[in-house]
Amino acid sequence: MKTLDELRRDIDAADKDLIDAFARRLKTAKAIGELKKIEGKPVFDEAREAAKIGSLKSLAAFEARPYVDRLYKEVMGIAKDLESKPLFGVLGKSIPHTYSPQIHSLITDEYAYTVIERDEDELDELWSQGKRGVYGGFNVTIPYKRNACALCDELTEGAANIKAVNTVVFKENGRTLGANTDVYGFEYMLKSSGIDPNGKAVLILGTGGASAAVKEALTRLKSGSIRFVSRSGDINYGNVYDACADANIIVNCTPVGMYPEVTDSPIDLTRFTNLEAVADIVYNPSCTRLLYDAEKLGLKTAGGLKMLVAQAFKASAFFLGAANDEEAEARVNESDIKRVTGILENRMKNITVIGMPGSGKTEFAKELALRLGREFIDLDDEYTKDYGVTPAQTIENEGEETFRKNESLTALKHLIKSGCVISCGGGIVTKQQNAFPLKCNSRVIYNERPLEALALGGRPISAAKGTAAIYEERKDAYESLADMKISVGAKQTPEEYIEEAVRIYHENTCS
Repeated sequence: MKTLDELRRDIDAADKDLIDAFARRLKTAKAIGELKKIEGKPVFDEAREAAKIGSLKSLAAFEARPYVDRLYKEVMGIAKDLESKPLFGVLGKSIPHTYSPQIHSLITDEYAYTVIERDEDELDELWSQGKRGVYGGFNVTIPYKRNACALCDELTEGAANIKAVNTVVFKENGRTLGANTDVYGFEYMLKSSGIDPNGKAVLILGTGGASAAVKEALTRLKSGSIRFVSRSGDINYGNVYDACADANIIVNCTPVGMYPEVTDSPIDLTRFTNLEAVADIVYNPSCTRLLYDAEKLGLKTAGGLKMLVAQAFKASAFFLGAANDEEAEARVNESDIKRVTGILENRMKNITVIGMPGSGKTEFAKELALRLGREFIDLDDEYTKDYGVTPAQTIENEGEETFRKNESLTALKHLIKSGCVISCGGGIVTKQQNAFPLKCNSRVIYNERPLEALALGGRPISAAKGTAAIYEERKDAYESLADMKISVGAKQTPEEYIEEAVRIYHENTCS
């Protein structure tokens, strides 16, 4: 007979399956509601609902059959409410990794929010659908901000100034209002990061649509000189170090460093001797290579997630009825921006566990992933999938250096992901090249255990060097890379160790 703890684990697993299935069902219901509006069909079909419940009863196991009617009337009622809400979304050409739906779900539940992917030749029809009431409006991302500006009947002052629209509202009179909330978002990004451009020489990397909003924001904040660098402009990446050596603030408005090419950086910061701060509008990863390098130089930094969330709050204010920039900004509470940014950053970041070989990292990370409902990744297992041999076999047959080189490639592939719980090999900290991948999209936890509590079986490096020598070699790296240290003593059983480690984690985090 199963124990109470085992039965509770079964319930937890079933609940996770239910939540995931419910989320999939609501996502599909939202898409059905969108299609019904496009085709002019009613949201609710009573006969189809009754037939569906009847078919589900016939499929249900005997324990569930008596409750199918009650369950699905509630589920279908929720889906019907969702389908009936005003529909907004984010418009782009291909945006599979957008965070906008998550952000707007955290801002309000007064409207539904979806992803709208269209080719350029479909934009006229999309605007027609909006005017017929299919959509209440949408956010606009690259490459359509200029197109949206041309298609809107009216523009706010901010959108007219920079000739780019990232927020569209379909008004009751059939006309479309175009706004740009990126200017506000960038202003918030700088202010909340303690960066003041007043009188400073600013260098903007890139000349695309985003750079126009950044320039407008910097002008409003009374910056000094504003110069642009591009691949083929008068100031380019060949002469920028001479032409703009006096730059105080650098702003990256290019996609360089964005997921999945996270190791790239657009410029060498060490060649700017007057530099004080660096801002990067890229938000995935949470810390780009450019920002990582800036932090190493002791510079102030600002990441793109703050801008993304702040502009979404202002866009939401337009969706809910604000008529102009001033009214929209007056409706935004900066404490709400900070709250949602924190929630989203927590969801985006991996929880990555480092520590000595045999310290129980894998068991702790696996349990944490289960309790948090996150994907679990063991980098040693992923290494074996990649190379067809275990880390220990590679070390024995080809040497530690070959293993470390291969390990870094496997680690990079997974550490750039979002929202996972990742267990690392004990020696990942021995290679400096792994430091940025560990920090770019993770909250790093150092799982500290007494040396006498380590399990050493099947670990050739530990056997060859001895745990004390390995600890002395790696302890500073563990400490310097960690955002949190979890210290668990020599518990009687692995279960006691895991429970204590999870307890300490929850005491020190809001995950």
